[in-house]
Amino acid sequence: MSYRYAAFLLSCLTWAADVPKTAPKPLIRPGVKTPGVQQPITALKPDATFPIEGTPDWIAIDSTSVWVSNKPKNTVHRLDPVTNKVVAAVPVGAAPCSGLAIGFGSVWVPSCGDKTISRVSLKENKVIATVPVGPVESEGGITVSPDSVWILTEATGKLARIDPDTNMLVALINVPPGSYSTVYGDGAIWVSSTDKNQVARVDPKTNLVTDLIETGPAPRFLTYGAGSVWTLNQGDGTVTRIDTTKKTVAATIECGVPGPGGEIAFGENAVWVTAFQIPLTRIDATNNKVIQQWTGPGGDSVRYGLGSLWLSNLKEQNLWRLKPPALP
Repeated sequence: MSYRYAAFLLSCLTWAADVPKTAPKPLIRPGVKTPGVQQPITALKPDATFPIEGTPDWIAIDSTSVWVSNKPKNTVHRLDPVTNKVVAAVPVGAAPCSGLAIGFGSVWVPSCGDKTISRVSLKENKVIATVPVGPVESEGGITVSPDSVWILTEATGKLARIDPDTNMLVALINVPPGSYSTVYGDGAIWVSSTDKNQVARVDPKTNLVTDLIETGPAPRFLTYGAGSVWTLNQGDGTVTRIDTTKKTVAATIECGVPGPGGEIAFGENAVWVTAFQIPLTRIDATNNKVIQQWTGPGGDSVRYGLGSLWLSNLKEQNLWRLKPPALP
């Protein structure tokens, strides 16, 4: 069960047997002063709010639309940035989870319930293929390279490569155990091992791991930008910046958001981190410093695209569209 979904259920159904008694609450740690300007989330005024009944979660953005998954409804929603309305709710596999990815004229939707990936046509708003490959677990990720779709599929350390021409598995690559999330950048596939505190670089030409890079504790979610891979480290709430040319750690950035859940994205020369109770943190990619942070209810998944920042608020059952906030 995803930590996002568990936290939501806890707020609504505290009696549910499969929900932890205490929801994960990533907080700024006592004694650690988070740099930059900290404000309440109410200081942000969204340009648009999209109500989505259920648990709006993972976000992906194509050239014309924003997509958000909805686990309990078994759907992925399409948002129109011109009208700021939800224009479609597409049925997909059971319990969509573990990210969304755009590529090859489609949005790719992993599902935890039936261990499949639904391929949804961007033109037709319907599933055009179901790939019999499932995500390793709900808190993970899926990515696309110029010729393939990639997802972690086994906790022992297996990275699946899918051919979009045939919608079939074409390779199963050994990576460090406890790997859950992946991102494409600088000609390679990057995989985070939460269990081993590492990021592995996979060469798509050979399907082999070429480098292992130590990160902060429990790296989970990844993003790529400014010549770097950035990891959100759930163990201590830091972000690790990896120089993809040198294949070394360029910076470790204290964000004060330890704990499960959360996500990370790149846009506007900034890294954006989200977590429950600290729904938005902004890192300047120029100087590797936190320059803005907002606290309060909200947060879950974050993406930048189409000139806006998009933030899903799972427990509030909505998604925000924001202009990148002005710098202090």
